[in-house]
Amino acid sequence: MYNKLLFFSLLAILALSSCSKDLPDPGATKAVKMANEWWVTLTVNGEDLYGLGHQKIATYNSSENSDSLWVDDYKNLWQFKCKALANFNDLTFATTNAQNEYYDITVNLANGKIFPGMGVSKTGNVTDSIYMEAEFSDDPGTKYVISGHARTKWRDDDY
Repeated sequence: MYNKLLFFSLLAILALSSCSKDLPDPGATKAVKMANEWWVTLTVNGEDLYGLGHQKIATYNSSENSDSLWVDDYKNLWQFKCKALANFNDLTFATTNAQNEYYDITVNLANGKIFPGMGVSKTGNVTDSIYMEAEFSDDPGTKYVISGHARTKWRDDDY
């Protein structure tokens, strides 16, 4: 009985001492400062022509983790998802004739920029801000402004 107790005690000590709390740092993607969900409006000449109000979109890294950023409106605005060329130091992005992933059109995004700490949420929390100008090949010549602030994930800040 004593031998079994000693054996299991030593086994427990060995198991507990083999656990390590020093986990490796997985790091972050290049797009970490630009990746987020956003509450934005779609306007033309300052007017919400379609009465959409605030809609949720997202920006996130590409799987290559290179110089690209996905811009995805979750089919909420114009049903577009495209990859844009990003400058992760300047927090800017743009693309010309990018293929839309949701349906067969191309997307132009110009003057895309993330402004850290320059947005204000629905309840007044300071957050990041986003701005871009979009043109879609199925509505050529119309320049849409997509702008808003980062989603805080607080329920009172959601639209």
